[in-house]
Amino acid sequence: MIRLRLSIDLHYDVLQPDAAFIFNLQCAQTPCQRVVQEQLQVSQPIPLLMHTDAASQSRYLRLSAAPGVLRVGYRALLDLHHHAAAPASIEEVPVARLPPEVLTYIYPSRYCPSDQMGTLALQHFGALPRGYARVEAIQRWVQQQIRFTPNSSNATTSALDTLRSGAGVCRDFAHLMIALCRALSIPARIATGIDYGADPALGPTDFHAYVEVFLGQHWYLFDPSGTAIPMGFVRIGTGRDAADVSFATIIGNVRATVPPVLAIEALQDAAAGWVLPHHRTEALSTSAGVF
Repeated sequence: MIRLRLSIDLHYDVLQPDAAFIFNLQCAQTPCQRVVQEQLQVSQPIPLLMHTDAASQSRYLRLSAAPGVLRVGYRALLDLHHHAAAPASIEEVPVARLPPEVLTYIYPSRYCPSDQMGTLALQHFGALPRGYARVEAIQRWVQQQIRFTPNSSNATTSALDTLRSGAGVCRDFAHLMIALCRALSIPARIATGIDYGADPALGPTDFHAYVEVFLGQHWYLFDPSGTAIPMGFVRIGTGRDAADVSFATIIGNVRATVPPVLAIEALQDAAAGWVLPHHRTEALSTSAGVF
């Protein structure tokens, strides 16, 4: 079991009345991810509207802020339980046998135009044996083609843009891998967390985008950017692409005064069964069936 402690702090200057915010920064509550303790702090005395999406278990906080300083802080202590399997034993699921809840993740989406990548996907991966190893081959290919380059993309960058430029950040790696999987009718989706284990040379702790691919009966974890440790991935948002998992959607005249400040640590206690996240050769999943 993995026990993690994390914090997220956001700071804004609100420059107009009734600016609206939708935050997706709270840890999802799932059978494989148990939130032991959490605390949410908002600096203004305003109503907070909470909603949990039934399909993804993503948790949303909505509020309208008054002009002035707005600070949002989140603290959580949580446990992760991983399903582990031998990669060679994991097969792809034919579309005819996919659970209905999974079907949405084989279609093109805003940042993952898989309908435009079929020829490329078939050329490089069409002849490979179907299963976990083929998805690993897609991940390796993405890592070989794309350089991790901070500030190399923006809010409109698609998987095709990333492929053309040869550079991107974690969400761009994720979009390209997802698009290639979907082009082969392999369900794939994006998830957001925190970049546990990332090299400090890449900058301060930040939000991280990774990939889940539906194989066998589980959503298995992949980190196409190769910058973090999948065993330490916390599930915050889950969706078709980055359009579904923004940590903050802001409507109105608002200025972010400083970048988000994030921190995460793993706790170790042999008696309690807590181990530190580490790279593993097994296929890992923190999903419960089709979720």
